[in-house]
Amino acid sequence: MRWRKAGVACLFGSVVGGINTGVTRPLIIAPSLLAADFARLGEEVAAIEAAGADWLHLDIMDGHFVPNISFGPAVVKALRKHCGLPFDVHLMIAPADPYLAAFAEAGADLISLHPEAGPHLHRSLQTIRALGKKAGVVLNPGTPASVLAPVMDLLDLVLVMTVNPGFGGQSFLHSQLPKIAEIRRMIDASGRDIHLQIDGGVTAATAPLCVEAGADTLVAGTAVFGKPDYAAAIAALRQPSGMVA
Repeated sequence: MRWRKAGVACLFGSVVGGINTGVTRPLIIAPSLLAADFARLGEEVAAIEAAGADWLHLDIMDGHFVPNISFGPAVVKALRKHCGLPFDVHLMIAPADPYLAAFAEAGADLISLHPEAGPHLHRSLQTIRALGKKAGVVLNPGTPASVLAPVMDLLDLVLVMTVNPGFGGQSFLHSQLPKIAEIRRMIDASGRDIHLQIDGGVTAATAPLCVEAGADTLVAGTAVFGKPDYAAAIAALRQPSGMVA
C-alpha cells in the first residue's frame, strides 16, 4: 500500500501559541514536481524517492484558476510506474469536479482542491473519498481557516499556501503562520488524523517556522529539485526543525 505517514522516523513536539503540545508526529517531506527537470521527469521522480522523499507533490494548473499551466492526468499516469511514493495531487483548476475521477484513475493517492474551485466543497470531498482516495482542502493566503469547520469530518489533509498559487520559487509569507497555528488547534480539537501541509517558499530557513506553528508535512520545490544533492536537501529540511532521522 503506497499511502504511509513518512519514510523515516522524524518526530517533533509542535509549539502552538507559545505552548509546546508535546505531541509527536512524523515530518513528511513532499518534493514538488513543478520544480523538476521536465525533460527528465521519470528520472527525477525515481531520484527523489531514492533520496528519501516521503510523498511526491504534483501541482495541477489550468491557466485559469491560477496564471500558469502545468500538466494533467496523462502525465500523472505516466509517472506512476516510475515511482512508489504516494502521489499528493494538488488541483489548482476550476471547475475541479469533472476531473476528480481522471486523476484518481491516473494514480493519485490524495487529491486536494480549493474551496473556490467549485460551488459544493462538501460534495467534492465526498466524491474524492468515494473514489477511494484521501481528500484535502487548500487555503490560499486570503482564504480564512473558518471554511474548514463544516468539512473537517471529510478531511485527511489541510494545505496552507504560504505564497499565492501559480508559480514556484516565491518568497514565504510569514503572515500565514498564525493561520497554521489556528488550523493546528482545529485539527487537535477534532481528534481526527488530519495532516497539516505547507506549500510555498519552504526552505531550510522557513521549515522550522512551519513546524513550530504545527505543520507535519512540508512541500518543497526549488529547495529540493534546485539543489545538486537531493538527499542532502531533504535532510536539510528536517534538521533545522530539530528532526532526528
